[in-house]
Amino acid sequence: MTASARPGRGASVQTVYAQLRQAIVELALPPGSPLDEVRLSQQFVMSRTPIREALVRLAANGLDITLPNRSTIVSPIDFERMPVYFEALSLMYRVSTRGAAIRHEAGDLEKIRAHQAAYAEAVETRDVSAMIGTNRDFHVTIAEAAGNPYFTAFFARLLDEGRRLLRLYYYQPVEDHLPRRYVDEHEAMVSAIEKGNAELCDELGAAHATQIVRRIQDYIARDMTSAMRLGPARRPRPRHSHSR
Repeated sequence: MTASARPGRGASVQTVYAQLRQAIVELALPPGSPLDEVRLSQQFVMSRTPIREALVRLAANGLDITLPNRSTIVSPIDFERMPVYFEALSLMYRVSTRGAAIRHEAGDLEKIRAHQAAYAEAVETRDVSAMIGTNRDFHVTIAEAAGNPYFTAFFARLLDEGRRLLRLYYYQPVEDHLPRRYVDEHEAMVSAIEKGNAELCDELGAAHATQIVRRIQDYIARDMTSAMRLGPARRPRPRHSHSR
């Protein structure tokens, strides 16, 4: 690539940010993975400055952290903080959907429906990655229709953090638990927004959040139970122990 053909620094930062963000939320870069500026500079064939700026943007969205030794890693998933995360997530589902009912414009509904159609298609074709991504876009677009950019930014961050949890959940076989009911719930939310029914939107947002939170909690509980049953790897059984 010639110097005249190279994108500006802003475009370079966006390129790095978008690709790393996608890799993180899809778990291609698992929690705790190193994000080394030198290696990334070589990978993207650009200077370390846009790499550094992209990492700062990821940190602002809770997707990477810098350790005391100044190295940067993909943010771990802190399961101990899940209760407060779920509380914030549930609140934002309610606030954004209710706000959209009050402040939406005609053009907003068109965008919301487009994302809903893409989500329904992803569920139908069992495309887990597309399903998780379009679900995020659907709810962010509703938040944008609510007209509060602070809420939108906060909700988008929560949803991006949640994408990793959903990706863990859908590592299981998907045939029995693809959320077809969510397609219907989304449709009900769109209808209530269009009618300007803020109270119903609040109820639907709360119910939708409850379903999602319950699924993730069930996954975490099953995972922890499985780990406890397996016990420490390759630990020899005491000679005189009794089997249950």
